[in-house]
Amino acid sequence: MPAPRPRAVTSATAPPAVEAVRSIARLARLFERASGGLGLAHYRVLSAVAAGEQRAARVAERLELGRPTISAAVESLSRAGLLERVAMASDQRGFELRLTAAGRTVLAAVETEMVDVLEELCEHLPAPRRAVDALASLGVALDARAARRHLGPR
Repeated sequence: MPAPRPRAVTSATAPPAVEAVRSIARLARLFERASGGLGLAHYRVLSAVAAGEQRAARVAERLELGRPTISAAVESLSRAGLLERVAMASDQRGFELRLTAAGRTVLAAVETEMVDVLEELCEHLPAPRRAVDALASLGVALDARAARRHLGPR
């Protein structure tokens, strides 16, 4: 007799945390579409640089990605004219990442599209401001998680 197949958790029986994960995954798809030709992966790199991360290694840590992945993204964004590498006076081997004018323009346009998606969805919520605040606070939690993972077990 074959082993019974696990039953899928349906929306009617899913715990709230499962529903939250499913919703975030669906939201990610909408943001992916809103990011247009830039793509969500490159958006994350540009937004990290815009948030003040100037070193590729710090971008990798913040996004919890490997350095080769970040290097490839930086190379692609540089070729597209959205990001530039500037030699650091204090470190002859190092460089800082900076958004170009075109990079700032593209980032602003993509974020406008994403905010429009979020605002449209929040119109259907009883407390839209609280939902946005809760989502924004996830950024703090993500940064804390990335910092813990970077430090590793001590």
